Amino acid sequence: MIGRVLRFLLFPLFIFLPVLGAFGQATHTSAPTTNTITRPGSIQDSGLYDYWTQMSGQGRAGGALLGKLTVEGEPLPWEPLLVTVTCNGKVVYTTQTDAKGNFAITGIRLPGALGKQGDSERQMEAHFEGCLVQGQVSGFRSTAVTITQNNLRDDPEIGTITLGRVNSDASTTISKSTETASPKAIKSFEKARSEMMQQNTDAAERKLEKAVQIDPGFAEAWLQLGKLQTRSDPKTAQESFSKAIAADPKFILPYEQLAALAAQKGDWKTVLDNTNHLAQAYPEGTAEGWYLNAMANYQMGKTDAAEANARKSLALDPHHSILNTEQLLAVILASKGDFNEALKHLQSSLSYVPPGPNSDLLEQQIAQLEKRVGHK
Repeated sequence: MIGRVLRFLLFPLFIFLPVLGAFGQATHTSAPTTNTITRPGSIQDSGLYDYWTQMSGQGRAGGALLGKLTVEGEPLPWEPLLVTVTCNGKVVYTTQTDAKGNFAITGIRLPGALGKQGDSERQMEAHFEGCLVQGQVSGFRSTAVTITQNNLRDDPEIGTITLGRVNSDASTTISKSTETASPKAIKSFEKARSEMMQQNTDAAERKLEKAVQIDPGFAEAWLQLGKLQTRSDPKTAQESFSKAIAADPKFILPYEQLAALAAQKGDWKTVLDNTNHLAQAYPEGTAEGWYLNAMANYQMGKTDAAEANARKSLALDPHHSILNTEQLLAVILASKGDFNEALKHLQSSLSYVPPGPNSDLLEQQIAQLEKRVGHK
């Protein structure tokens, strides 16, 4: 019964989602759900990296490390890229870049670090001193930066890490067509990025149209153009995503977008076809791809596959840029009778979903599950 109720409440959020990964949407949305923060800026408005940089050096000492990622010889992709922290040969922490390539490594989850800077500093030193920070993108090598005691105590800026292409035949989240795009097309593409930074989507769309006119083989430009076209013309957007794939079949992100369009129409077989292809070509997957695959599997009654892939999505999305993944996992778990873990995931979701109708709905769902498992 609880599973059916949760499914009814949650899936309107999933079905009417905009196409995932829109550039204008904040990458880092792991934010507290109260309005009690008195430090400079807003995490929800500026993102995790900008939030920490707006604080004084003393305020963020021990609470965060800040860095930047670049791509050798190519413009930075518009999509967030994974950055990992490796200690003693094991990846212990994952974060993501923002639209400018900046990233932040935090010791403990916000907002706890705000009031416990001493505890945060000790935890950062205990876990991260001497560890390596690298980019994590298939087909690319990454330089590494070592986290020093000075970074943890005095200077949180750890520097820049650089990705360089080593395998042009690998399926990847960075299109190889960007490396060979004409200078004029790149210039228009970068102008489109600047327009997007200013939330001027109409101007950005015009610049992207110019970029693909100049260079029809520019897959990344087709991808970003398609994402903007979904606002008013999903059919044209679908054509743009198909042209991105034709320009670079190893570029896996257009398959994500085709799956997202199909999800909006409730065409779960097409969602599954596209995301299964993505998983086969790019086994490590992406947060968006695993999320869509999990959603399609759940809708088609394949709850074991849905659960496994929802967990994969969560693992690749440390800052919860896809707000509904953990809620989807809760629905799946409740449908399988695991109400205790479902409750834990809904409670976790409430810590980063912004205040509003969605958080109100979460509170209702939590109350239902608490009654089911005997919590007060």
